[in-house]
Amino acid sequence: MSDLPDYTPPKVWTWDAASGGKWASINRPIAGPTQDKELPIGKHPLQLYSMATPNGVKVTIMLEELLAKGISAAEYDAHLIKIGDGDQFGSGFVDVNPNSKIPALMDHTTTPPTRVFESGSILLYLAEKYGAFLPTDFAKRTECMNWLFWLMGSAPYLGGGFGHFYVYAPVKIEYCIDRFTMETKRQLDVLDRHLANNEYMAGDEYSIADMAIWPWYGALVLNTVYEAAEFLDTPSYKNVMAWAERIAEREAVKRGRMVNRTFGEPSSQLHERHDASDFDTNTQDKLAPEA
Repeated sequence: MSDLPDYTPPKVWTWDAASGGKWASINRPIAGPTQDKELPIGKHPLQLYSMATPNGVKVTIMLEELLAKGISAAEYDAHLIKIGDGDQFGSGFVDVNPNSKIPALMDHTTTPPTRVFESGSILLYLAEKYGAFLPTDFAKRTECMNWLFWLMGSAPYLGGGFGHFYVYAPVKIEYCIDRFTMETKRQLDVLDRHLANNEYMAGDEYSIADMAIWPWYGALVLNTVYEAAEFLDTPSYKNVMAWAERIAEREAVKRGRMVNRTFGEPSSQLHERHDASDFDTNTQDKLAPEA
């Protein structure tokens, strides 16, 4: 840490496009589209534009859980947005989400179609639209919302903080890694203490709070995001581990994790989902390799 050069912030910050490490090519300090590009529209009323990052997985899990519950109106098309290629800056996507982040949803059952962006907002929208995975008891609903909003405020410390400096930053900075490791472990302890007396985040009822938190913290302790389980000693959070493993066994969760996934084993990648049969016929291991 002492070997790093001293840095005195300038009076007015200016952007250096060459800085930023792995994601420098898609980072910029302004909003708005960089290209004219319309979004595709499939055959179902719900159109999802996403990628299988933790935030994207929240929504595909929710949609698959709704379908598993027998709510056929939740059928959807999931279109792949390649954030590494800058697809999120296309004009069509920016019209759906002016913040240029996945996931984004268009609901064509309304006139005009309703845009929904921010993963927590999408989960709540779908839960209220279909009357599922949101407790009806007022106290339990409030507890569910407590944890949903906890996730929306906490995950940036895990992703943009710990994950960035531990995995993606162009240099390893001890101070930054220590700072965000401390906060990540504190958050895991918050979860572990809560789950000591609760089967799910809202008590005894599986809800959108679990769907929001699991792709971040469940994947973290199961070592499927950042590969940091040993570094963080995640097995010591026994209640979080048990909760994470329990949710990972749900069939809808297994399917939701596959949608818009472009990494991992080919059999786990379903780049786009337009029909339930796609899980059987269109995963990458079943498609002819590109020429």
